[in-house]
Formats: sequence, C-alpha cells, structure tokens
Amino acid sequence: MSAIPLKTVRAALLAAVALLPAITGWLVRELEAPAGRAPDALFEIEKGWAARTVIGRLRDGGFVRSALPLGLACRLFYPEKGFKAGEYLLAPPLGAKEALFRMFGGRIHLVPVTVPEGLTGRETAALLRPGDPDGEAAFLKAFRDTGLIADLDPEAGDLEGYLFPDTYRLPGKATETDIVAAMVGGFREVFDGERGRRAEALGMSVRAVVTLASLIEEETALAGERPLVSAVFHNRLRIGMKLDCDPTVAYALKLEGRYTGRLLLRDLRHPSPYNTYLHAGLPPGPISNPGRAAIDAALHPAAEGYLYFVARGDGGHRFSRSLGEHLDAVRRFRELKNN
Repeated sequence: MSAIPLKTVRAALLAAVALLPAITGWLVRELEAPAGRAPDALFEIEKGWAARTVIGRLRDGGFVRSALPLGLACRLFYPEKGFKAGEYLLAPPLGAKEALFRMFGGRIHLVPVTVPEGLTGRETAALLRPGDPDGEAAFLKAFRDTGLIADLDPEAGDLEGYLFPDTYRLPGKATETDIVAAMVGGFREVFDGERGRRAEALGMSVRAVVTLASLIEEETALAGERPLVSAVFHNRLRIGMKLDCDPTVAYALKLEGRYTGRLLLRDLRHPSPYNTYLHAGLPPGPISNPGRAAIDAALHPAAEGYLYFVARGDGGHRFSRSLGEHLDAVRRFRELKNN
C-alpha cells in the first residue's frame, strides 16, 4: 500500500482547519435558535430512555428544530452523561442548548403544593387527591408508614402530627409516598437540635410536644394567643387538671366518621381515650398536623398562671386564673351571643 502524499495530507488538514469555524458557527446557531413552540410546554423523559430516543422525541414534538446538532452536542459535551427522568418545562424562546442544560442538569419542573396548618392526615389526603379515591388510599397507606419517624416517636401508629404544613415544590408526578416523605422531611428540618434540647429541658418527648402543639393549633389561630393557650395547658398538666379541650373530642368523632362540624353537650361524654374532658393528661397522640408557631408555643409557654380560657366572640379568647373569673367570662360571652 502506497503512502499518502504529504501534499495531500497537508491539503486535507488545511481544509479541516478552514471548515472548523464554519461548522462551529453552524452548531452554535442551531443550538441557540428557538424552536417556536407554544408557551409552557412540558416534555417528559421516561426512565431508561437513550439519548437518541430523547432527541427524536424533542424533534418530533417541535421542541428543537433539528436532531443533528443536538446529537452532536450530546456527543461533544455530555459523552458520559445520561438524561434524568422527569417532566421539564420547555417554554419558548428556548434553544436546544438551554434544553440540554435543563435536562442534563436534572432541572425537573416542580409544582408548588401548599398544605395549611391544622389538617389531619385524612384531611390532607383529601386536599391533595380531591375526588381520587385511589390516590387518597395510596396517601393514607404511606401515612401509616411510621418507619419515617420511628427514631423520633417509637409509639406512633401513623404519621399524624408529623406531616409538616408548608408549601412544597414537587415533581408533577410525585407519588403519594414522595409527598409524605417530603412532609416528614419538613418536620425533621423544623424540629431541629435546638427544639429537641428544649423538649428535653421540659421533660417532654417529641410525641408529647407535637401532641400539645396540635391542641394549641386547633384552639386558636391568633399568633399572640398561642403561648397563652400553651401556658393554660402546661399549668393544667402540672397540677393534674383535665385539659377540657374541645378539639380532642372533635378528633375522636372524626376517627369514627361521626363529626358533623359542631360539638353538642353530649359529645363531651363521648367515650374515647382522646376525650380530654374524661381523661387527664395529653391525649394518646397528635390530633392534627401543627405548624412551626404552634410547635414553638408548646415549647415556650407564656409565663402566666392562667388555667382557663373562653371565646370572646371576636376570634380571640379571654384568659383567667381562677374558676370565678372564668365563669364570669363565660357569662359575658353568653350574653354577647344572645344580644
């Protein structure tokens, strides 16, 4: 086999050098040119898809103008990297280069999910999966997986109290297990070492703190009242006085599917370990999922000697130290209601 003439090799190299800027310029233009799709389009990558599949679907869906530059870019810039499965928001003006950055960077489209304070686990399931019995059932199954908080609360029979209310940003196809894990993660982040040490100083377990916080959460929505409600409950617990907390009765009825939205006098005699009109001390566990402010109120009660509180009729409560003061406050509230 004869050797290639040096003159031919030199000519080929010069041609390649001359063409390189043109090829590079073409590749840059193609990667940065927007495809002109409709706005806010979601593109989904399924687990196990090869780069060729992803690029072909991007082209077929109109997300990119051509598959060739995208394929070259993958080989040149991401030779050892794969696409992360999930949904991606590819909204114009968006070039192929930005699309690649998002997908190779795993910048999955996240949807905000807001869960307010004070919901039970079952109410949270209904909120997140409205009109979806299978979704609710899947959520409640994950809700019963106490392995997520076994180290914090070995007595837990479910995750009541540990589904921290907050706004979470989750993938659009997050499973019920993913959502529950995120919420328990939110609780763990809030109940940090400082709060844990404060609980120990009070002689309270994590379960006791969260249970008390759930009562506070249900009794008042006013930030300034939470430490006062906490003081009443702490004072009663210290002297062995029943808590007489209406929301515990409501929760007992909810567990049996009997709560109608209001309590009657006979309900206060409802036989349940959660009924704090019948049993002294905290109920067996949390009655809802409290927020940060209620948890902090449980850990930091006001330095007050209050033992009673009753509604004022304006959304707030009147706090009293003695039974006589309390009965007078109750009388005034009833007069206000009757006027």
